[in-house]
Amino acid sequence: MGMLTTHKISADLYDDCFSLIAIHSNLEDYAITYAINSGCGLYLKRMKKDLHLDKNKSFSVFDWDDEINDVYWTLISNKCEVEEETPSVGLFGNNISIRTDHLLKERKEVDYFLKVDAADDAIFSQKIKAINQISKVITAYPLDTQNLKSKRNLIF
Repeated sequence: MGMLTTHKISADLYDDCFSLIAIHSNLEDYAITYAINSGCGLYLKRMKKDLHLDKNKSFSVFDWDDEINDVYWTLISNKCEVEEETPSVGLFGNNISIRTDHLLKERKEVDYFLKVDAADDAIFSQKIKAINQISKVITAYPLDTQNLKSKRNLIF
C-alpha cells in the first residue's frame, strides 16, 4: 500500500522523495545491471533514451517500476566517455582524445547510482546488503542526497 504524500511546491520539492545508493564497480553498465537483477531480485531494463546533459554527455539509465511494492528503481551510470577534438598543427588531421565526464562531479569516485523512489528503510538496507554481495562490486552504500550539489541531474 503506497502512502500518499502531498508536496508543497517549493525548492525543497525534491529533497526527500528519493534515496540513493552509490555503487563502486568496474563492471560495464549492462553487466552491473545483470548482476543487480540476479542478485537483488530487481528487473532493471535499459531505458529507450539515455540521460542527456548536453549534446556530448549521455549517461545510460536502467529502470524498473516495482508496482507490487510501489518502488521505482533507476540505475544511472555516473560516467560517460566524451570525445574531444583537438586541432593539430601540420599534416595530421585533428586529434580525438577521450575523457571521462561525470553526472555528479562531486562524486567522481562513484561508478553507478541506484536511485530508489519511495522504498521503506527495510527494503533499502536489504538491497544495499545484496549489492555488496555481488563479487565485482567494490562497495555500495547509501548516499545522503541533502548535500549533493548536482542532485538536480538525478531528477528526470
